Amino acid sequence: MAVLGSEACFEPVWFERQRFEEAESQYQQFLIGGPPCATKGDSTNLKGRDSAIAKELERARSNIQRCLSRQGTTANLKTELTPEMAARVEAVEKENRVLRDTVSTLESQVKDLAKRLAALETSSGAAPAKAVAAPAAEEDEDDDDFDLFADEEEDTEEAERVKAERIAAYTERKSKKTAVIAKSNIILDVKPWDDETDMKEVERLVRTIEADGLLWGTAKLVAVGYGIKKLVISCVVEDDKVGTDLLEEEITKFEDFVQSVDVAAFNKI
Repeated sequence: MAVLGSEACFEPVWFERQRFEEAESQYQQFLIGGPPCATKGDSTNLKGRDSAIAKELERARSNIQRCLSRQGTTANLKTELTPEMAARVEAVEKENRVLRDTVSTLESQVKDLAKRLAALETSSGAAPAKAVAAPAAEEDEDDDDFDLFADEEEDTEEAERVKAERIAAYTERKSKKTAVIAKSNIILDVKPWDDETDMKEVERLVRTIEADGLLWGTAKLVAVGYGIKKLVISCVVEDDKVGTDLLEEEITKFEDFVQSVDVAAFNKI
């Protein structure tokens, strides 16, 4: 018997099941947002809560009835609005009326334009038909006058005559046209033997060279070094008549005064 009693002490017996069920019920009510289930000790609290909820329901019911009893007219709304809000409402209504008038005016104008376009399309459709008919009649008349079996020799002779006239006119224009003469501007460096050479005499001798298509220009003396100066002289030549080789050959003939001749610049005109 002592053994059985000790084993009975360890049996899984739940002596506080009722308290646990009440606590679980209250927790589930808390999760769903409702009021917790009343226990035996909370009966007085539940009665107070019921009376407060009843008062709130009665107050809400009275507010709903009062709102429904009002007439939802614009005049009543305006009386409830502030003066600033009422002014804004009147401005919006005025703008709405103006917009409606503008839209109606535009609709009438669009209708008038549509009528005018329809009238123009009908009138323009008739005119081109007449214009097409007239050229067609003229083409028929031209086809009647055209001879498919005309003599081809007449056309050939006419083409040859026109070709000869054009060649003669081109030849005449070409003979009257003046030929363009190609010219160049050349600058020469004439170097003496030493500083004792008379450069004015060198310039005089260079200008004595004459040729068809040669025109001497300005000249100046440029210092080279050690008291020696060179003659820089320009000239204009016709390319077909005078070249740089001819100028160098003629200038170097003055061998008592001239050591060498170089072309400093050569530009087409």
